[in-house]
Amino acid sequence: MGHSHGADENGAHAHRAHGEESGHRAGSGDGARSGHGAHPGRRGPHAHHSGLAAPDIRPGTASLVIIDVQYHGADRAHGLLRARIDAGEADAIEYFAQRVETQLIPNVRRLEDAFRAAGIEVIHVRTQSLTQDGRDRGPSAKAHGTHIPPGSREAEIIDAIAPVGDEIVLSKTTSSAFNGTTIEQVLRNIGITTLVVGGVVTGSCVEMTVRDAVDRGFRVIVVEDATASWAPEMQAAAIDGMRDKSATVLTAAEVEALVAGVPA
Repeated sequence: MGHSHGADENGAHAHRAHGEESGHRAGSGDGARSGHGAHPGRRGPHAHHSGLAAPDIRPGTASLVIIDVQYHGADRAHGLLRARIDAGEADAIEYFAQRVETQLIPNVRRLEDAFRAAGIEVIHVRTQSLTQDGRDRGPSAKAHGTHIPPGSREAEIIDAIAPVGDEIVLSKTTSSAFNGTTIEQVLRNIGITTLVVGGVVTGSCVEMTVRDAVDRGFRVIVVEDATASWAPEMQAAAIDGMRDKSATVLTAAEVEALVAGVPA
């Protein structure tokens, strides 16, 4: 989310303007595909990366990183989605909202449970201003009117997947977590080399964080069915782009199976 909300909102507008929402319902389109199987006929210039073995997921070197699954942009009763509904644009956000509710949140929760049980780090990233008046935001966030005050309900992570104990929570006003938080320093201090990433929106904050992580030498797994975009085509394009960037794309079930193999 972050300053990319303007782009995210434009994505929803474009989706609605082209009448694409008529065929987008929960359980159809990309939501029913495995992370491996999205658009099997599409092969980018780095398609050979899709054959890379999945990184090890083990305590001390891996972390689950959940991005922007908070009330501002992932709940119909608050923030961005509430504003869209009130503006008569419910159809434009329906695919996204359904995917968040029926796939992303349940899958993030199952991953959190698996990682916690295995003693593997869980890190939460959210969009939140440092100040009540938002003066610390960048020019793009100010231009788009994106301001999530500290302490607001919109800044809180969705209750169903909320942090537990002393799990790390990082706040940003940028798209990439690497540009707006101390996440790189935190990860290196802990010894993390592998990130398992989910969250919203797939083609903006998630993808930008993943690309920055790969460029910095981290191994990255993107959990396809623990992410959400405004339309199936946007979801598939973002996933394909991250796969081409040398991220491994798996489903929540596949990641859960890998975590279950972690030695006790």
